[in-house]
Amino acid sequence: MHVAVTGGSNAAFAEDSIGVRTSTTRQGLPLVSTEEKARARRIVVLLERAYPEKSTTLLAKSSLQLLVATILSAQSTDAQVNRVTRQLFRKYRRVQDFAEADLEQLQHDIFEVGYYRQKARFVQAACRKLLDQFNGRVPRTMEELLQLPGVGRKTANIVLSRAFGVVEGIAVDTHVFRIARRLNLSVGRTPEQVERDLMERLPQDSWSRINQLFITHGRRLCLARHPKCDLCALKSLCPFPALASSTVGAR
Repeated sequence: MHVAVTGGSNAAFAEDSIGVRTSTTRQGLPLVSTEEKARARRIVVLLERAYPEKSTTLLAKSSLQLLVATILSAQSTDAQVNRVTRQLFRKYRRVQDFAEADLEQLQHDIFEVGYYRQKARFVQAACRKLLDQFNGRVPRTMEELLQLPGVGRKTANIVLSRAFGVVEGIAVDTHVFRIARRLNLSVGRTPEQVERDLMERLPQDSWSRINQLFITHGRRLCLARHPKCDLCALKSLCPFPALASSTVGAR
């Protein structure tokens, strides 16, 4: 199996799990309106037109490699991770190799990705748990993946959708978090809240594409500090340019 996925950076190494809401309201708030859902779908359509190519830069050839690479992608670029995993996956071919590795050597082998000490501990602990509880196989459910050290909903969503074709949620990294709030698709203050808001507004068949589309948009136009709003295909649907202009004018 060949898997390729845009990793991006995690907002944190481990995320709290959330339950998918089944009631008609959340904390007394009204349901998302039909107009809001139509606007969200329009945003996805425009982004797909703007970025028809598939951004698949975090490379892996198995579910185990994808799990390890996604854990390593926290606070790191895809290019950094790929440089490291190119050699790493030649040296560590099986889950046992990671589980039984000398921790200091493993830390040295992933040094370039940053936060290497914590990431090495997460990778090794996750692989040991795979051996102890899952017969050495990467599990195929959200509930089971969230039991692995260093794995939160973002990592679990990526592994499920890219490795197994299972879509249970939306992977929210720093790009998705920022852009969803700028577009007023969410006012959530945590990745979990933003994920919930996006899931309420978008049809499930688009969930697996949101992460890649928002990451590409965030890297090319919707930059964190100086977004290129004049060039953005979403300008007519986005409240951020007007908000930014009014803030500048008030100074």
